[in-house]
Amino acid sequence: MVQKMRAGLAALGIFIGTTTVIWLVAMGEGVSHRAQQQILELGARNVIVRTKEPNAGSDEGTNSRVKTYGLLRADYRRIVENIPNISRAIPMRELRFELRLDNRTADAKLVGCVEDYFELNRLQIARGRWLTARDRGKKVVVLADDTAKRLFPFENPIGRTIWVGSEFYTVIGQTKPRTASAAIGGSLDSRDYNLDAYISLETLRHRVGDLVMKRVGGGQGFDFTGEKVELSQITVEVENIEDVDETAQIIETLLKKFHDKEDYAVVVPRELLRQAERTRAMFNVLLVVIAGISLFVGGIGIMNIMLATVTERTREIGVRRALGATRQHIINQFLAETVVLTSIGGLLGVLFGLSVGPIFRGLRAGITMVSPDMLPPIVQSLEPRIAPWSVILSLVISLSVGVIFGVYPARQAAHMDPIEALRHE
Repeated sequence: MVQKMRAGLAALGIFIGTTTVIWLVAMGEGVSHRAQQQILELGARNVIVRTKEPNAGSDEGTNSRVKTYGLLRADYRRIVENIPNISRAIPMRELRFELRLDNRTADAKLVGCVEDYFELNRLQIARGRWLTARDRGKKVVVLADDTAKRLFPFENPIGRTIWVGSEFYTVIGQTKPRTASAAIGGSLDSRDYNLDAYISLETLRHRVGDLVMKRVGGGQGFDFTGEKVELSQITVEVENIEDVDETAQIIETLLKKFHDKEDYAVVVPRELLRQAERTRAMFNVLLVVIAGISLFVGGIGIMNIMLATVTERTREIGVRRALGATRQHIINQFLAETVVLTSIGGLLGVLFGLSVGPIFRGLRAGITMVSPDMLPPIVQSLEPRIAPWSVILSLVISLSVGVIFGVYPARQAAHMDPIEALRHE
């Protein structure tokens, strides 16, 4: 109480360290939670079943010019009918196709899909509309951003007709630019959504068919080869994320029963969520280490203060020893003072740390009002999340620092020669 400024500065070091632990962990938890939510939205509850070309040698007994493989419409029906814990299953078929308008062409990926494909892959409409149930079987198409710009660089494509293969299709919509995916959402591999053209899956089946022939060679030596594929992919969305792995195993067992060759792949993007959780754990360890260094520095400050206090109070220690105080009494006295300082700093740090949410939102709102573009998007959407374990950890560390860094000054005081201490001026 005599040296208020000195005691306050000593407690301030612990206060800053404790607040730093809570704030850094809260920020880390906020970033991690946001990342995991995005992964969940992108398809952590999805099981992606994809057609793949079987290994060479597995097509024995079939026509060498036409390869028949991949997922079947019957597979889709069996998955829907036999697996109860799925919320929806979304089939699609895709193939390379040339789209033409006058002298302009676009080598696009023609995607035959259902209405839910739009939400599954987080597409957005820039013009017109998306496919609906009434478009099934009709010759209408939705163009992706780059596809539309190649065919209509200076015009509005809505309502215009284009060649899709050898038939005219009416453009009913155009999607906004979309970043590439990587094994998330409704896509198994990294792909460019901006060069797509979307038509009804039923339209693709009736107008294009399952068999696609290609000409190989040139001049008089050309030949034709073909591939017969019914579905390119089935994306199964599971109701509970805990059932994803089990559902994937059931689907794989079901497909093995009806497929003689391994012409499919079952992928669970939930591994991304596991990776995000591991990243969060490593990130939190790093943050706690950084904050622990702050507490360590604060502890050194307290030890320096207490050593100075011992020097100043040498005569007091000598008087107490002369009046019968034992070394343990002296240790307890100085250790108690250290613990009080660290406890006050730690408790105030916890109280201030728990206010990280309102303080952060206030600062963010103030900065946004001054300059809306100053903060990056991730900061604008970040919401700190207090981790209860960080509060307990910060208190435990602050009290431990008080005890550890208070023992040495207390022992120095207790081991003074009482006679020499009484002579000290």
